[in-house]
Parts: sequence; C-alpha cells; structure tokens
Amino acid sequence: MNPKVSQYFSDIVTVPDENINLAEAVLTIALNEYPDLDTTSYLLKLDEMANKLRTRLKPEAPAKTIITSFNYYLFNKLGFSGNWRNFNDPRNSFLNDVLDRQLGIPISLSIIYVEIGKRLGLSMYGVSFPGHFLVKFISEQEEYIIDPFAGGLILQEPELRERLIHFSADRRSRWGLDKLLEVASNKEILARILRNLKHIYMDVDDYHHALAVTSLLLMLEPDALDGLRDRACIFDRLHCYRAASDDFQRYLELNPQARDYQAIQIRLNELQHSISRLH
Repeated sequence: MNPKVSQYFSDIVTVPDENINLAEAVLTIALNEYPDLDTTSYLLKLDEMANKLRTRLKPEAPAKTIITSFNYYLFNKLGFSGNWRNFNDPRNSFLNDVLDRQLGIPISLSIIYVEIGKRLGLSMYGVSFPGHFLVKFISEQEEYIIDPFAGGLILQEPELRERLIHFSADRRSRWGLDKLLEVASNKEILARILRNLKHIYMDVDDYHHALAVTSLLLMLEPDALDGLRDRACIFDRLHCYRAASDDFQRYLELNPQARDYQAIQIRLNELQHSISRLH
C-alpha cells in the first residue's frame, strides 16, 4: 500500500457525497499502479473533451439529439469502445488508461460519459445496474437509460428486463426495475470500481495490488464484512499476520453468525499463536 495514495484518496472521499470529485477519485485509484501519474492532466483532458463537444451541441437541443452528438463524438470521432476481448484487464478500470487507449468496461466508459455531461451542465448520472453499469440522462422530465459500452445505445424497458433474465428469479423479484435504475452515489461508483479490481487481482494472485484496492474500499465501507474478510486473507497470504489477525477478529465481532465463523476462528487462533511466538 502507498500511504500517500491512501491519504490522497481519503481526503477526496471524506466529504459529503455530492462534493466528491468522481473523476479525481477514480484517477487516484490508478496511482497505486502509476505512482508518477499526473492526474491533473487527465482532468484537463476531460475538460477539453467537453469543450469540443460543446461546439457540436446547439442550444436547447432535444435529448435524443444530445445523445446522438455524444455518441458520434465519443465512439465515432474519438474511437472509444468496450474492451470485449480482454474485459478483465485492470487497465479497463484506470481512467487514465481508458482515456489513452479509448478502451474500457461499462463503468469506466459510463464515468467518462457522465463527467463530460456534468461539464456541459447536463443531468447525467451513473446507474449501478446489475452486471452492467449504465448512464441515466434526465431531460425535460424524460429519462433515458444509455449503455456507453454498447456505443451509447438507448435502452427501453423490455431490453432492460431482458438483461435481468441472467440473474436469479429471487434477485429479480427482490427489486423493481425502478429501484435498479436509481442514480448511484459517487461512493457507490467508487466501491464498484474497487470491487472489480479486487476480484481481478485476487483471481491472478496479485495480492499486493489486491491489498491496495481493498484498503481503499474499506475507507468507503469501513465495516464491510466481505472487505474485512478479504483483506484479512490477503494479509495472511502476504505473511502480515498481525494485520490479518486484526481484520479476522473485527470480521468475527461484526458477524458472529457467519457461516465461516468456525474456520476463521481456527485460523485466527493459529495466527495469534504464531504472533505470540515472535515475542
């Protein structure tokens, strides 16, 4: 973990959610991979993109015309697209890489879409739809759901419901479509990015990077059970036994009914025994 990155990230996110600079926070995540990254240059790049798009938009243009202009500029002129071939490449989640390579996943492309919209004074928001992040554009009391990963496709209700077929019947019935299309907070967006990266790194046993993003995630969700358990396991893998013991203990305190309680208690006892032998 880079303590400077942790402090920088903490400074950005420990404010009311509406005051979080989302683009800056996402770029800060990339500092774990690129310590010398000039985050300001990429914020200016988003400003420049918005200014160029502004010249293409007519005042009081209807919503669908605005969406068409967005899509042409981002996906035709600049060449942004979804990275279908290598979805789990961590670069798809680093905003600097997405801006440089014009390749991303649904959430990173949606962030660019929303951030440009904000700079143009448009009511665009992220939507943490199950399995696939989307954008909501509110204009003159009408709402449009947009999929930047699919080139800015406007999704209608039947298409959205069809996408939910891939999820269990229990999950589909638990939430109505309106609930699933609610605007995501900045912290929810950041947490989703960090979870994506955590799973990518853990799948390839890259525990140093997994530790960095999991620790940032716990700044957003200090008592998240999965985050505490996963960070404890990562610390354990890295032979940081005292830190692993602390996280396992906190996990069990918060979740006394955990299914894995007994297995974790056994491992916690082993860790504490190992720590005591070091003294």
